Amino acid sequence: MEDSKSSLGHMPATERWIFDAEVVEVFPDMLRRSIPQYDVMRRSVYDVGMRFVHPAHYIVDLGCSRGDSLAPFVSHFGENNRYLGIDNSPPMINIATKRFAAEIDQGILQITCGDFAGEYPDANTTLTLCILSLQFVPPEHRLEVLKAAYRNTCAGGAFILVEKLLGASSEIDALMVELYLDMKRSNGYSRDEIERKKNALKGILIPHTANQNESLLRSAGFRGVDCFWRWMNFAGFVAVK
Repeated sequence: MEDSKSSLGHMPATERWIFDAEVVEVFPDMLRRSIPQYDVMRRSVYDVGMRFVHPAHYIVDLGCSRGDSLAPFVSHFGENNRYLGIDNSPPMINIATKRFAAEIDQGILQITCGDFAGEYPDANTTLTLCILSLQFVPPEHRLEVLKAAYRNTCAGGAFILVEKLLGASSEIDALMVELYLDMKRSNGYSRDEIERKKNALKGILIPHTANQNESLLRSAGFRGVDCFWRWMNFAGFVAVK
């Protein structure tokens, strides 16, 4: 896909964060400036995830946004699998639908506008991706989402979760947040931009600790859970059925 516009100078359009058309327009650049080791994270998700793909099963992306997580799997596995992306932002869905127009026409890929916390997709899944998405689901609903993912995952399949984290203690969390904000400032964001976005996301993006995320995955039924990537207060987990 073509690179997006620069996210420098972008301010939330409302007091509460929404993934509107303006956000979608700058989203890839925003992720690169906001997510540490962004390319490493993306590559790690693909390298780990592809080991769990079984032919003729679905690869599902919960909170697919523009389709960046799903795209390398579609490119590699093609017609051997089926693909489903779900997101509750219509502007994101519009971009993803255009991106995968050929695969949608082939009948191997679906892009759905909806809330996976309320209407979990019914698909025989070999791999589920949940990249920086579960953190936007109210905490009281997260276990049910993971249980639904477990029920729909075939034996030997996996769930990959990437999340922003809370530190294990207030002191460690404060240190990691400080280093993270240093990273964002070094990537061009002003203090005002950082503060406005943080305030807009308050109460919407609610992180857990690493231990809480791993515990949720195990409580949902996954037998093997481990962390495959971490930078300060961001981490990727793989959970195997």
